[in-house]
Amino acid sequence: MRYRVRHETVYRYGGDVAHSHQLLHLTPRDSAIQTCHSRTITLDPQPSTRREDVDAFGNCVTRLEYDLPHDRLEVLAEVAVEVDAPRDVTDTQSAAWEGVRDALTYSGQPMTAADLDACRFRMESSYVRIKQMFSDYAADCFAPGRPLLAGAESLMHKMHRDFSYEPGTTDISTSAIEAFAARRGVCQDFAHIMLACLRSRGLAARYVSGYLRTTPPGSDASLLGADASHAWVSVFCPPFGWIDLDPTNDVRVGSDHIVIAWGRDFGDVSPLRGVIVGGGRHSFSVRVSVQAE
Repeated sequence: MRYRVRHETVYRYGGDVAHSHQLLHLTPRDSAIQTCHSRTITLDPQPSTRREDVDAFGNCVTRLEYDLPHDRLEVLAEVAVEVDAPRDVTDTQSAAWEGVRDALTYSGQPMTAADLDACRFRMESSYVRIKQMFSDYAADCFAPGRPLLAGAESLMHKMHRDFSYEPGTTDISTSAIEAFAARRGVCQDFAHIMLACLRSRGLAARYVSGYLRTTPPGSDASLLGADASHAWVSVFCPPFGWIDLDPTNDVRVGSDHIVIAWGRDFGDVSPLRGVIVGGGRHSFSVRVSVQAE
């Protein structure tokens, strides 16, 4: 499936910003099933310096610096990307979850490269806390000997039953603990909660940021979270590697999802994050369009 994505962000400041640094995650990742054919990022005003880079997780980032006064910032990202369906895997053929947990637990013995990389995504992070309440919530999904993917999908189904998708009830300052207690939120909250549940069971999972196709083929209804930045979870699931699950829509991720970046949580992959000097109070707007070709 080929897509054209248009992501426009406009910041308006109450006064002049004297100096700022901005970090952009707006370029789709290339992988075995996804290819970014073209991308442009248009900026107004033009930055003093601009540098393309790769972060610690392999995501493409754009670094900007502004050293002249400005009272607004407009960022327009336009990309053409192709996404293939991932290979079909059977959940019962994945390794038992306890075996994966034990392999990721420090024992003083050498680890495989895949396990060592996965360990980066099984610890606490700024938005994802390891708590007993998260482990307890997921306990019935991970019975002794259960295949990891079957357990992770069971957790996704459970969350979809128990949590309500309610835009406007949370924001970036809402913690996973607060959203968990309220049993409502948006895709970012559900991704953080699912990550907390998996990591609290000793498993590795990462936060994925991207976009959704507005209307899947053969469907009359849009997926929840379409026409905006979306978030889901990728679970380390030997022997298959990483398997992506979307708790907001209760689906295994396929060609309807476009991957931009992944990290430990939202803080690692925010589409646009910056530090400014001056500016006073500000407002911003975001518009996202995802069109299938």
